[in-house]
Amino acid sequence: MMSHSLLFLLLLLGIGFIAKNNSLMIAIAVLLLLKFSGLGAKSFTILQSKGINWGVTIITIAVLAPIASGEIGFKDLTGAFKSSFAWIALISGMAVALLAKGGVSLLANDPQITTALVLGTILSVSIFKGVAVGPLIGAGIAYTVMKVVDFFT
Repeated sequence: MMSHSLLFLLLLLGIGFIAKNNSLMIAIAVLLLLKFSGLGAKSFTILQSKGINWGVTIITIAVLAPIASGEIGFKDLTGAFKSSFAWIALISGMAVALLAKGGVSLLANDPQITTALVLGTILSVSIFKGVAVGPLIGAGIAYTVMKVVDFFT
């Protein structure tokens, strides 16, 4: 008998295939492999609790790789601050990091919100070719909006 989780993953795999989204298809393939190998029970718990931090670490490594390779140096850094776009990027990076901070606790504490955010991310990745960092940033935005709503109610 097919479980709801398996049916849901297969549906998402189909969406990923139709949208030609390799990241989504690889993620689902890994989850299916873990599920059918019998490692799912432990693996899913670990992935759920540590996966976001691992993902952020991998993204951070990718962002810092040009510094490590020597493509970006201090000269580039000081030159960038002469550009108004660099200042916009700096402020945007700080804002996103602060938003994501609230999102981490929201994702950890509210399963209903997590489900909606994950579904929104999957739809964006599948349909609009978005990037799957959405749940963390989305949770941060949701957390901030919720705090504003709480403040005014």
